[in-house]
Amino acid sequence: MYDYVLGGKDNYAADRELAGHLIASIPDGVEALRANRRFLGRAIAHVAGQGIDQFIDLGAGLPNQGNVHEIAQRVHPHAHVVYVDIDPVVIAHARALLAADDRTAALQADMRDPGTVFASDAVARLIDFDRPVGVIFNAMLHFVTDAEDPAGIVGAFTDRMAPGSHLVISHSTLDDRPADLVEIIRAAYENASAPMVFRDHDAILRLFNGLRLVEPGLVKVNRWHSDAEEAAATGGAWVYGGVAVK
Repeated sequence: MYDYVLGGKDNYAADRELAGHLIASIPDGVEALRANRRFLGRAIAHVAGQGIDQFIDLGAGLPNQGNVHEIAQRVHPHAHVVYVDIDPVVIAHARALLAADDRTAALQADMRDPGTVFASDAVARLIDFDRPVGVIFNAMLHFVTDAEDPAGIVGAFTDRMAPGSHLVISHSTLDDRPADLVEIIRAAYENASAPMVFRDHDAILRLFNGLRLVEPGLVKVNRWHSDAEEAAATGGAWVYGGVAVK
C-alpha cells in the first residue's frame, strides 16, 4: 500500500484496493504517508550529515520511493545499509533491487527478535557496531503490541550502538485526530497480519529509552526540520517523528 500511494510500481491488487478504501475514507491519509516518507528522507540526510555511514532499517518494506541507501549514498557513496523485513515477498523484491550493490543487503528477519538480526551474515558483513550506526524504525513500532515490549526491542538495538549513533523513529498517533476517522482506520487493519497500535506523545517518547533527542525533539513529522510549506501539511499530524543520539 505504501509503495502504491507513493507512486511506485511494486504493489498488488489487494494493496491497491485497501489503499483506495483508505484514500476515500481519510481525507489526508495519503498525505500522512507521504509526509512520513519525506520525514524519513530528511532524517537520513541529517544522520548521514553527522558522519554516519552505516544503517539498519527495520521493517524496511522495500521496494519503495526514496530508499535509505539512496539517500545515505548521496552523502557517503560507500555507505552500508542492511534492510530487515519479515515479509518474504518484500525480501525477494529487495534482493532483486539490490543485487548489484554489495554495500547493501536485505535480511528476512523479525525485528521483534533482535538476536536473529545481530547474528545474521548481512549484519556481520556490513555493520561495525564499534563505530556509530543509524538504526531506523520508520512507521514500524505501531505494529508492535505493548505485550511485545516495543521499548525493549528498541533497547536491544540501542544497547549495541556505539556512542555517537543515531536512532530514528516515526510512529502513528491519534493525538488531536478526528474521532470519526479512528474507527475507519481500525476497521481497515482488523484483518491485517499485524495490529495497528496508536500511541500518544509520551508513550512514543519512552521508546527512545532516554537517548538525547535532536531538536526540535519528538514532533509531528511535518514539523521536523521542515520548511514552512511542509510544516503546513495536514497529513503529517497523524505521525510523530524524532531522531536521537546515543
